[in-house]
Amino acid sequence: MGDGSPHNTRSWLKEPYLGIFDSWEGTDCCSNWYGISCDPTTRRVTDVSLRGESEDPILQKTGRSGSGFMSGSINPSICKLDHLTTLIIADWKGISWEIPQCLASLPNLRVLDLIGNSLSGKIPQRIGNLQKLTVLNLADNKLSGEIPSSLVQLSSLKHLDLSNNLLTGEIPANFGNLKMLSRALLSRNQLTGNIPSSMGNMYRLADLDLSLNKLSGRIPEQLGKMRVLSTLNLDSNRITGEIPSVLLGNTGLGILNLSRNALQGNIPDVFGPKSYYMALDLSFNNLKGPVPKSISSAKYIGHLDMSHNHLCGHIPLGSPFDHLEASSFDSNDCLCGNPLKTC
Repeated sequence: MGDGSPHNTRSWLKEPYLGIFDSWEGTDCCSNWYGISCDPTTRRVTDVSLRGESEDPILQKTGRSGSGFMSGSINPSICKLDHLTTLIIADWKGISWEIPQCLASLPNLRVLDLIGNSLSGKIPQRIGNLQKLTVLNLADNKLSGEIPSSLVQLSSLKHLDLSNNLLTGEIPANFGNLKMLSRALLSRNQLTGNIPSSMGNMYRLADLDLSLNKLSGRIPEQLGKMRVLSTLNLDSNRITGEIPSVLLGNTGLGILNLSRNALQGNIPDVFGPKSYYMALDLSFNNLKGPVPKSISSAKYIGHLDMSHNHLCGHIPLGSPFDHLEASSFDSNDCLCGNPLKTC
């Protein structure tokens, strides 16, 4: 094929159990090659989709419970497939070495999904060249180094998952340039520095997970003004300062986890009839003062955890306190009332 063939990719990958490469015979890779799709008009390869965990019958028939294993590495010759729009080589566990830097030169790439392998090295520095990219999923690998500054140029990006790697350095200050992003998952890395206030400009962002890093500084007030944000996980960092009132009072938030930081001051008393929290976790901080009375006016509070702080005073009566366990308030300085001991 004129634009390069996936054939070279096969020679760099080993898959001993499923025989998925058995169909990769002959020179016409558009003819029933497993995981390969082509443009019917140009006969150019547009999609490479190889998932190690899926409902595909080829994974089921081996009795490996829908989980495959492939070793080897991703051959840079895949970059010759210059009509490629989708590259998925996901959940094979054993694919190692580095992400080819030349992937950043594939002008039509919309989906790059390499989750669940053993890839190491750095994210391609010129990743920002991929102006059509909507999905970038590099989670559950062994990638190191910093988030490339060019990443914030991905103006079409909607889903970003870099979680569970070994990434270091700071989140780019202009991360908020990613205006189309709806999910930003950066948890379980070694990221340091502050949470960029520019994130408050991401008006489509619904899910932000920065948990289990080494982030410090204060929570930007701008995060509380995000209309679409429904899930915010900042737990297990080194965040200091007080909880912004505008954040707790954001009626769009349904899941907020600020646990295991160094937050201080009183819990803002800003709950109201539109507050609807499926989960609110403020445990393992240095918060003081009373449990806010306005929580009783919330429309719904499902899971609530304020344990391991320095709170004091009466726990308010009524809902949601009447359905909570004592563990929600354990290990504070001087809280009393149901579900703890009477005052």
